[in-house]
Amino acid sequence: MEFKDYYATLGVERTATQDDIKRAYRKLARKYHPDLNKEPDAEARFKDVAEAYEALKDSEKRAAYDDVEARYKSGREFTPPPGWDSGFEYSGGDGYAGADMDHSDFFETLFGARAAGARGTHMAGSDHHAKVQIDLRDAYRGARRTISLRVPQMDADGHVRMRERQLDVSIPKGIRGGQHLRLAGQGGPAIGDAPAGDLYLEVAFAPDPLFRVDGGDVYVDIPVAPWEAALGADVIIPTPDGSVQMKLPPGSASGRKLRLKGKGIPGGQPGGQPGDLYAVLSIALPPADTDKAKAAYREMAKTFDGFAPRRSLEA
Repeated sequence: MEFKDYYATLGVERTATQDDIKRAYRKLARKYHPDLNKEPDAEARFKDVAEAYEALKDSEKRAAYDDVEARYKSGREFTPPPGWDSGFEYSGGDGYAGADMDHSDFFETLFGARAAGARGTHMAGSDHHAKVQIDLRDAYRGARRTISLRVPQMDADGHVRMRERQLDVSIPKGIRGGQHLRLAGQGGPAIGDAPAGDLYLEVAFAPDPLFRVDGGDVYVDIPVAPWEAALGADVIIPTPDGSVQMKLPPGSASGRKLRLKGKGIPGGQPGGQPGDLYAVLSIALPPADTDKAKAAYREMAKTFDGFAPRRSLEA
């Protein structure tokens, strides 16, 4: 079924007031009225204008249409909304002829022009989607956060305003980046006795100065001294859930990854597998900023006289 853009038909913005819509309708109705305009398509244009005005002049109908339009524009194929009941009645053309004209299938599907006397309209609210950033540590321990969202809302005059909305959100332990939190009933408002829509929050981790995340695994860069890398050592490394001790094997090279099993993001479901934490080693060289330090480097050069770090680059 073809979706009809009633705002475009009247030539008004979606933020137009009810008075703006009425003025636009009157202007176009005079222009295309069959008694005044003898162009071949005048009657069809007049019917389109009258139908658009009928859908938008009433605040309840307009809210219903806007909700359906949001569903359509979100990429869903247009079909009659679930739970839709045909309780709207056509009330005429605001003083112009044509109150008994037929309407499009689209209009009748939404507003039931042929179903006068029905009990009322009920339509479930549309689902809304937003993104929320959380700290990585929230995924390790769980948390409660208050988030602020800016959402559109129509006022009594028909203006669409942005308003601030605050919600208390429970962050479950084990949540992963890209997963969604569902807040039942916090989406678009319903019409009649139908349920409100849901709000889906897509989770993303805020940038962290220490840690990188890949799925359930967490990576942290660990600088080590040359003698620690060469001889081995016990080193303390940070994790999002507190520091732990790790044994550094002798002969460790820069770039080596040491795995701490199960120290990544916890399993999100009962029995779910936690991720791992990987310590990525880098060799940190002491500065040669004193005579004693320079002498130590010269002695090291003598000791490792046969060491050729760029041998792999030779042709």
